[in-house]
Amino acid sequence: MTPAFRRYVTADGFSQSGTQVTRVALPLVALLVLDAGPFELGLLSAAGMIGFLLFGLPAGVWVDRLRRKPILVTADVLRAVSLSSIPIAALFDALTLAQLYAVAVIVSIGTAFFDVAHLSFLPSIVTKEQLPKSMGTLESVRSLSVLFGPGLGGWLVQALTAPIAIVVDAVSYMVSATLLATVKAKETPSGGRVSLMEGLRYVLGHPILRLIGLVGAMNMFISGLFAIVQPLYLVDELGVSAAGYGLMVSGAGAGGLLGALLASRVIARFGHGPTMWGTAVLMLPLFVLVAFTGPGWRLALFPIGMALISLVAVMNNVAQGSYRQAICPEALRGRMNASLRFLMWGSLPLGGVVGGLLGEAITVHQLLWIACLGSVAANLPFVLAPAVRKLKITDDGGREDADAKEDSRA
Repeated sequence: MTPAFRRYVTADGFSQSGTQVTRVALPLVALLVLDAGPFELGLLSAAGMIGFLLFGLPAGVWVDRLRRKPILVTADVLRAVSLSSIPIAALFDALTLAQLYAVAVIVSIGTAFFDVAHLSFLPSIVTKEQLPKSMGTLESVRSLSVLFGPGLGGWLVQALTAPIAIVVDAVSYMVSATLLATVKAKETPSGGRVSLMEGLRYVLGHPILRLIGLVGAMNMFISGLFAIVQPLYLVDELGVSAAGYGLMVSGAGAGGLLGALLASRVIARFGHGPTMWGTAVLMLPLFVLVAFTGPGWRLALFPIGMALISLVAVMNNVAQGSYRQAICPEALRGRMNASLRFLMWGSLPLGGVVGGLLGEAITVHQLLWIACLGSVAANLPFVLAPAVRKLKITDDGGREDADAKEDSRA
């Protein structure tokens, strides 16, 4: 691991950990401090992802035209400053839902630029052959943050109140910005004019990337429902404490960490395509398991199911992430990543609004079943695509083999 990659990973660790704290604390601020209902939580979830819908594609243009490191640092500082306004307003008893929505929108815009630049920056500090292992390392960091961050967030909410817990995330972004500013990398931005739509055309014209975008969009739509149903069902319906809620959400991190550690070995053994296909198959029954979460011993089904889902989902993420990074020309990498983020994460705000409306019309347990069965349906295109099973990275630029191409046209 080079010094540049170590700083890159360490910065990501601080950023991801703080983000997981806010993942627990922000909806609890709305729920416990401002007495928000399902629809208000849905709007907050939508606000937290609207940046990908509004700025997902333009972010790719900026990332391909300019150096990526300054974009990363600026995005971190923007998120830190905006989140700091929440505890300050709370101290003066001036916090409102409108401010939470505004902060969520600003943070989502910063995240839209950061995520595209972050993915596109990685190949500047590691080789193409190191991408699967490097992606696995990043997923390990993310999984560790999911394992410990929500639990820490729940404890901070219970000990210090939800608004003050947000301070941890603001500080983490400032630490991340400081570390990223010291990363040394050779970047080759175009510097000239680039087409906004070129990346989208590249993704939509590529059968595997198009499928990744479709499955990702459906999964992120359903994630909008999960963002609402988790706190409502576990905290409001089943009476789980803030600290207990954080620990239950952390369950996904345990499985994700194991998946990240295994991903590069599984990909080396079976290939990118079979790994994507196999993990999608395994997720189908696991979401049904989560749907049976309930009072008593059935409460354990949620963290167990989410941990197993995270295990296979992380392996899927590493496989498809390293695949798309390897096959895409450097000049298009920012716009390719931005286009996929736009297609996938842009659907999450809609899922949040729909989830909020459904939460007002049906029971929370029914909404949980809809979210789980929706996740099953979202992964079926991967399972039913023969091209994915045969996919492999070759030495001629990384395109899938002839059989896979033929199957994708069928």
